[in-house]
Amino acid sequence: MTAGEPKPFGLHLPDYPWDAMAPYREIAMLHPDGIVDLSIGTPVDPTPSLVRSALAAASDAHGYPTTHGTAALRAAIGDWFARRRGVPGLDPQDVLPTVGSKELVAWLPLLLGLGEGDVVVRPAVAYPTYDVGAHLAGATPVAADSLTDLPDDVRARVRLVWINSPGNPTGDVLGVDGLRALVDDARSLGAVVASDECYGELGWGRWDPAEGGEPVPSVLDPRVCGGSHELLLAVYSLSKQSNLAGYRAAFTAGDPTIIANLVNSRKHAGMIVPYPVQEAMRVALGDDAHVAEQKDRYRRRRALLVPALEAAGFTISGSAAGLYLWASDGGPTLDTIGWLAGLGILAGPGTFYGDAGHGFVRVALTGSDERIAAAAARLAEAGPRRAALLPPDGEGQQD
Repeated sequence: MTAGEPKPFGLHLPDYPWDAMAPYREIAMLHPDGIVDLSIGTPVDPTPSLVRSALAAASDAHGYPTTHGTAALRAAIGDWFARRRGVPGLDPQDVLPTVGSKELVAWLPLLLGLGEGDVVVRPAVAYPTYDVGAHLAGATPVAADSLTDLPDDVRARVRLVWINSPGNPTGDVLGVDGLRALVDDARSLGAVVASDECYGELGWGRWDPAEGGEPVPSVLDPRVCGGSHELLLAVYSLSKQSNLAGYRAAFTAGDPTIIANLVNSRKHAGMIVPYPVQEAMRVALGDDAHVAEQKDRYRRRRALLVPALEAAGFTISGSAAGLYLWASDGGPTLDTIGWLAGLGILAGPGTFYGDAGHGFVRVALTGSDERIAAAAARLAEAGPRRAALLPPDGEGQQD
């Protein structure tokens, strides 16, 4: 840009990573039995009928909705936190509905007043929107799973710490002790902790209460926070547990002062959840049966995909909760993505989630029963890919 030339308009963010998947999608679509898209992880099952009925009943919404959310919705969120997340006594004033959770993740650093010189910490392998939010505010994103590993000059500038448990894409879960250690360290720095917990109902094995496990803990759990929500926000979405991705139905709760400031800022900016969606959320949060039914679907699909991937030479890492399998076959990420595309299976590259994602792919459970079964059958027919990655007998060996 020459002197005097006007600055180009636009935020100049990194390219949207999923756009790079177009060539692999084209390959997968050539499969004679059609593509099995296990990449982005969008829900494919029906939205529960009671939620759709609530949306329709509230469709005569001629007035402006409230930014803070209706009193009935905020009470329902508080009841849900007590019943499902081990967080008793949440004040409805300290709750805020959001237009899906992604917009809050993206805009939270800016709404907190962060800017140049401030540091936003996110997990080493993480959803890319955490970095995007830092960039939108002019802050600096830093990848780290522990604040104690950061240099002193970086620690001094940490203003926001993102926790993602259960994690996307890894499916890792932080227990009470791990969460408490992060909270204590962040509070010692005066930093806000925002915990993205949108897969909290989707624990497996030791984190699956339906099979004798314990619930995934929340950052607002008294065992984690010591009974105080100061400097803490829990972020949750109904997209996964209730198949409401198209509704953009989510909420945050926690520190009373921060929530009040967010409510005020969002009033000025017009960031409001539509009233019919607020009513749909209220009804969804009051019904646990549809959540259990949906989780059963994902449990069955997971039980098909895990052994199929392992038989094809993949190692599953983490994946203790959530809607994804974090898998590696020992080869470069994009080579593995290409091999799966040749089977008509589209997965997500681990490289989309940071440098620590090299060598991994993310395989979603969000296919129909028929498509998941098709993927498992194709993997079984293909056999182990890892054997093809090894040199022939006698080659590449050292004396």
